[in-house]
Amino acid sequence: MDFFDVVNLLGGLALFLYGMSTLGSGLEKLSGGRLESVLEKMTDTVLKGVLLGAAVTAAVQSSSATTVIVVGLVNAGLLKLRQAIGVIMGANIGTTITAHILRLTDIQSDNFLLNLLKPSNFSPIIALVGILLFMASKKRIHKEIGQILLGFSVLFTGMFAMEGAVHGLREMPQIATVFAQLSNPFLGVLVGAIVTAVIQSSSASVGILQALSSAGLITCGTAFPIIMGQNIGTTVTPIMASIGAGKSAKRTALIHLIFNILGTMIFLIVTYAVHYTVDFSFWDEPISKGGIADFHTLFNVVVTLIFLPLAGVLEKIVTVLVKPSEQEIRRQQKTNTLILDDRFMVSTGLAIEQARHAVEQMAELAEENCGLSFDLFRSFDNKKADLLRENEIAIDRLEDRLRVYLLTLSGKNLADSDSKNISSLLNMMTEFERIGDYAVNISECAQQLAEKDLSLSSGAMAEYNVITEAVSEIVQFACKTFSANDIKTAESIEPLEETVDLMQDMLKERHIERLKEGECSVDVALPFIDMLSHLERISDHCSNIGVYVIGYSREDVAGFDRHEYIRAIHQGNTAFYKEKYAFFESKYLSRLNK
Repeated sequence: MDFFDVVNLLGGLALFLYGMSTLGSGLEKLSGGRLESVLEKMTDTVLKGVLLGAAVTAAVQSSSATTVIVVGLVNAGLLKLRQAIGVIMGANIGTTITAHILRLTDIQSDNFLLNLLKPSNFSPIIALVGILLFMASKKRIHKEIGQILLGFSVLFTGMFAMEGAVHGLREMPQIATVFAQLSNPFLGVLVGAIVTAVIQSSSASVGILQALSSAGLITCGTAFPIIMGQNIGTTVTPIMASIGAGKSAKRTALIHLIFNILGTMIFLIVTYAVHYTVDFSFWDEPISKGGIADFHTLFNVVVTLIFLPLAGVLEKIVTVLVKPSEQEIRRQQKTNTLILDDRFMVSTGLAIEQARHAVEQMAELAEENCGLSFDLFRSFDNKKADLLRENEIAIDRLEDRLRVYLLTLSGKNLADSDSKNISSLLNMMTEFERIGDYAVNISECAQQLAEKDLSLSSGAMAEYNVITEAVSEIVQFACKTFSANDIKTAESIEPLEETVDLMQDMLKERHIERLKEGECSVDVALPFIDMLSHLERISDHCSNIGVYVIGYSREDVAGFDRHEYIRAIHQGNTAFYKEKYAFFESKYLSRLNK
């Protein structure tokens, strides 16, 4: 094996890995994001999760891609940890399909159809069809199919190049000595794990092993521990994906690692115990590509069958190893009502009460996110930003579930009072969800400043503190108004909302003046002005909540015109409004005029 053989080997490896990446990328694009949706909806039992994980991984040709998606779904709260376990187990089985495709290169036959299945023959045809679709077609789906076909072709081209480069290895006694040492089970597992961890693909790692087997130097005793080690190495990708994610995502990645390590240990011990007892006749014989593919599948299927009944044990182990933080426990307690039980629908009053509690939890999350977003604008903190995003996911999920729950409930034969309560909850739910959305928008403005290492001037920050104090108070009013059905607090919202409107207009004009005079840059001015608009919209939605509560408290709710109500009180027709407006003007607006 000379210098050019080494170059061909490395070049073939590069093509093989690139083909694997192109193939996987094309399959993911073709799925159009449906993989996440399928995983979310079809994993209600561990066995279903195994079957689905195997099918999805076989389709995308990457267990790493599947497990990374699972880590993301668990982190987003769309999958439970128990559901994720089954998908991870199935992913290990599905990834073996690549090895069975690569074994087709060993086909030897004079039959035309069988010869057509040989990659060396169908690969050029696939490449031709793929490039025509990719370059000539204007439709996105055709281009993605072309990319998939090109990925297959490049993958096999790399395999052929590696096989040709390693062909001369059989004549080198030093190489034979190296591979003989790899028959040591612990060294073989270590090499398999390291190689797979580096290239981050067990499918590619097994493919490389299959290419080396073509030289006749890889024996069964050498291949078996390497294949087992490859399953450990593939856990690196989801572990990396879990860095910076929540505790649930870390537990998911840890389950993948523990499952593969324990599976390797058990299978390794049993295999070598049986070998030393029975003495496998094939142990020192060269292994073929098909033999590698068969053992890869056998290993993963057996390990999955062993651990399938122990999914609950794995869940408990990782929960002990990665303990929930106080913040996570508190959040779980706050979102316990996210699951609205349909069984409560047998009692309309009970179902409405449960839905009301859920909206209250939604209000608490929205209020918390407002506080977090205000803090982020003062000083950006990634942990607070992560918490805000988790809360927003919970709010959105709760809104979706509540909408279906309440609309289903409204289809029943209801009393007028129950219909009114359902209508009220639907309106309140929408208002709190929008408040949460604007809190996210403010956090995004804060992130823009943080990414550019910019900050507000002392004057702008002082103004910001005043208006966010006012908005924090109006959000508190809105939450209290809804949870306690407090009419007095509801009537206090509108004068404060009017004060916030005036403050927003004043601060926007002042900031534009600072921009004109060169006291601040455009990069700072735009996020600040956007933030002011978001604050004003939050106060608007709080106003809506107050008016809804006042309106629904009246018996003549059907004839209540909230726009007319707001117009009337703004004209100063009530002493209470005048009094409250003067109070808030003194408390907030006057501080900006000093």
